[in-house]
Amino acid sequence: MAKSEYGEGDYVVYPTHGVGRVLGIETQEVGDITLDLIVIKFEKDRMTLRVPVDKAANSGLRKLSSRKMMDTALTTLKGRSRAKRTMWSRRAQEYEAKINSGDPVSIAEVVRDLHRSADQPDQSYSERQMYQAALDRLARELAAVEKIDEDAAALKLEKLLAA
Repeated sequence: MAKSEYGEGDYVVYPTHGVGRVLGIETQEVGDITLDLIVIKFEKDRMTLRVPVDKAANSGLRKLSSRKMMDTALTTLKGRSRAKRTMWSRRAQEYEAKINSGDPVSIAEVVRDLHRSADQPDQSYSERQMYQAALDRLARELAAVEKIDEDAAALKLEKLLAA
């Protein structure tokens, strides 16, 4: 069995799915090839993902962010919105790419840029959807890093945005 840096019970981040928990490493025979797979459970999506151990790094799988990295993401939330004046379809693609990068600072940029306070103009449905997706993704990782529940993490993020 191949050695993996991810152990049972570890929280990990998979770029396109967010925070999951390693259930363990299993070996599977596919034809005449034996594969060692990291089994990851994504509670929120009720999904299980199997990533080959030797492809884990290339897939973007990573350990949870450090406290320092999360603090950088939180600082990003407090920054000024850098929303461009380009067409929504182009911005939406950029935001989608940032969310799926799995990088908490990039995700925080999306949350910051799409956040609307009560006195700002309404967002389109797709803007609200993307904002919510980014907020949920960031809250899940913050919750895992700070060992709090997701609702408390989301509340903390919204307070920072309102400040």
